[in-house]
Amino acid sequence: MKIFYSLIIASGLLALTACDNLEVDSLKCEHLVNPVAIDNTDPMLSWKLHSDRNGSEQSAYQILAATDPSLLSEKKADLWNSGKVASGQSINVSYGGRPLGSRSQVYWTVRVWDENDRPSDWSDVASFGVGLLNPTDWSADYIGMDQTEGRDVSPIFRKRFTLANPDGRTIVHVNSLGYHEVYVNGDTVNDAVLTPAVSQFNKRSQIVSYDISDLIREGDNDIVILAGKGWYQDGLPGVVSGGPYVRAQVESLIDSCWTTVVATDSTWTVRGSGYESFGNWRPYNFGGERVFASQLLPDYTAATLDTCNWWNVKVADGVEGIASPQMVELNRIKGQRHPVSVIRDGDSSWIYDMGTNLTGWTRIAFTGLQPNQEVRISYCDFLDDNNKFRDGTYEDYYIASGKDGEEFINKFNYKAYRYLKLSNLAEAPDLSDVTGYLIHTDYSGDASFSCSDEDINAIYNMIHYTLKCLTLGGDMVDCPTIERLGYGGDGNASTVTVQALFDMAPTYANWLSAWADCMREEGSLPNTAPNPYSAGGGPYWCAFIVMAPWNTYVNYGDVRMLQRYYPYMQKWLGYLDKYTVDGLLKPWPDTDYRGWYLGDWATPEGINQTDPRSIDIVDNCCVSVCLQTMSKIAKVLGLDDDSAMYAAMADARNELIHSTFFDASNKTYSTATQIDMIYPMLAGATPADICDEVEATMKDLTASRFNGHLATGLVGIPIITEWAVKNGEAQFVYDMLKKREYPGYLFMIDNGATTTWEHWDGQRSRIHNCYNAIGSWFYQALAGIRPDENHPGYEEIYICPQYVDGISWVKAHKETPYGRVSVDWKKDGDMVEIDVEVPVGSTANLSLPDGTTERLSSGKHHVKAKKYDKI
Repeated sequence: MKIFYSLIIASGLLALTACDNLEVDSLKCEHLVNPVAIDNTDPMLSWKLHSDRNGSEQSAYQILAATDPSLLSEKKADLWNSGKVASGQSINVSYGGRPLGSRSQVYWTVRVWDENDRPSDWSDVASFGVGLLNPTDWSADYIGMDQTEGRDVSPIFRKRFTLANPDGRTIVHVNSLGYHEVYVNGDTVNDAVLTPAVSQFNKRSQIVSYDISDLIREGDNDIVILAGKGWYQDGLPGVVSGGPYVRAQVESLIDSCWTTVVATDSTWTVRGSGYESFGNWRPYNFGGERVFASQLLPDYTAATLDTCNWWNVKVADGVEGIASPQMVELNRIKGQRHPVSVIRDGDSSWIYDMGTNLTGWTRIAFTGLQPNQEVRISYCDFLDDNNKFRDGTYEDYYIASGKDGEEFINKFNYKAYRYLKLSNLAEAPDLSDVTGYLIHTDYSGDASFSCSDEDINAIYNMIHYTLKCLTLGGDMVDCPTIERLGYGGDGNASTVTVQALFDMAPTYANWLSAWADCMREEGSLPNTAPNPYSAGGGPYWCAFIVMAPWNTYVNYGDVRMLQRYYPYMQKWLGYLDKYTVDGLLKPWPDTDYRGWYLGDWATPEGINQTDPRSIDIVDNCCVSVCLQTMSKIAKVLGLDDDSAMYAAMADARNELIHSTFFDASNKTYSTATQIDMIYPMLAGATPADICDEVEATMKDLTASRFNGHLATGLVGIPIITEWAVKNGEAQFVYDMLKKREYPGYLFMIDNGATTTWEHWDGQRSRIHNCYNAIGSWFYQALAGIRPDENHPGYEEIYICPQYVDGISWVKAHKETPYGRVSVDWKKDGDMVEIDVEVPVGSTANLSLPDGTTERLSSGKHHVKAKKYDKI
């Protein structure tokens, strides 16, 4: 029996005397906080507003921009005084000041007027710089170290330079081919690690710029750059052998002009850092690091550096691709933990359980080691069937100096693991002497969800944490253990979830840049980006080029995502024509950069994911959804003819899908699996007059054939989730999530999972992105928070909670571009109470089960609803 409601609404308005003005904060440029160097001269600016009054709105804004903070006044602003602009826009506001170029430095502030035309105070000052945009901006060379055959030493590059009267700003631009760390006068320039983000090296490398003004002194200065190979491995596209290589330029603002103080060239010197890498960064061979403690330097001060032997650097030639400023946050250590237990394994080995999987670094403090004693440090993400450590999976090595206070820590590689094994040690280090550091891209906007059902909370928490373990380096990988690749299928499946949980606008800007760089001339795409080598997938994987820009636009409101990648979308859809037969897509061949032709993937036992009937319907439904999405994108871009064309193409495809794959005698599609049944309904291929029959058949098959379980894989999970959200089928999903037997999320958790697995039975990887798409269901179904694609960036918010038997309350919040939106509902006898918080700049449409909608302005609102049964 469905529950309906009669409304008793308490508006929750606060006294008008609480605060008259809006407060402005969280200023961003290009979705980044005070970026040192952006990659364009026409940036977008954003800010958030706060008020303790319901209904507060921005009616106008004024932006001041100047070359120095002291000039930020209406009379002195030398770059831009926008004047009072009548607009409620507070996100993605185009910079409109004096033209900018490479090395431009901009300081800016903003104030707004509320709905009663009362001005706010000026915000705190924010800043951004423009990076080195042109090849001619560089005078530096790429430098490296002569390597001994069979060894990959991570080098330290050094240069002493002199700077007179360093009163202006000083910036170092670092373009490393491989990872880097930078020190000036003994101090690190930044707490970031594993920098830069990923890129397609034959097309692009990243420039990371650091403000070192506070580290520079008058007279002699030392700059030190440490480098490690990372993804810059011999034999991969665009890689010059013998790396890593670094190009860097220190520039200082002297007499209002940028002057290159020092740049990498043949006069720099080099030595080993004490770190060596091994492994070729192919699947199952990501290797690790050998740390020679006797070669490690205690610090990078001039006094220490002067005691070392140094050699001449080598200058690299033939570097491919462009260098562009990195437009995604850096990686940082975002959490740490100590093991929960340690057990002996033989005479001199010790196995530590960290208590949870994590992706990042490990620090180990040692005592009593002998000179040249080699400690092997091994890692695995799960134990074998006999509860034994899976040796030989990943390892590092520490070769001791024999001195007091020895310590191992990673530098230019990372591990994904739960269990840690130390070998060749007579005594086990204390639990407090072993630390695991969680590392991921330093994105913001962490969301939260909880409800009355602890099983549901456990599933949500596992997915939320898993995604933190997968988002390291400016993309989202399939698994940080075996492949570390930005698969489009995994990404397509999880985009809605990860963008609900975090502010991923910069991550997707970086990742989509790699996808564009990977497109071939004829419009063909690989299954991963970056694309270092061939990897498996199918059309759903390549469809990332269509769906990811659209979802990013819907979530963050930046239309440039659509403008920039629309030509690539068109080109890829044109490529599909080559393999379309009688109106339906058919298998394409393997290439040297792309393998396989999948429909669904990683399905449970008993589901034949290789059945051509299923592959055909899944992939053609995928194309249909892409065509419908292209129609919407074209409409946003003002391309009405294109919009109509793609809509007609989708309609034609849908008619063929239904006529080709539907069995009218039993109301099923293709193999009658969940994905085969639901995808046509989601794509609109199922005629409206038989949707109820198809849905009923699907539910009957779920109960009888699949024992009430989720019975699908990587592609099917997001399809079921989206269909269930749009059709109010939260109960259907909830009942499947509550199943504890195989296959299911609770089966994972009951078998020790702390992160989601690659396969329902736990094979291969247990830190993976296969099944995280269900995460959007917690927000969009149970909490009911959804963006309105016609008013992107959460300018308009749908709030439509779906109430299920078994859950009595839900609390959730997320950060939108406008600010925090939260929903808190609970059942209380014959009443339901809903508390909603709407950010300034947004309007929420609260849907209620009786079909009515309550429109909520900014602020905090309390809705009280009385239940009754509708006969």
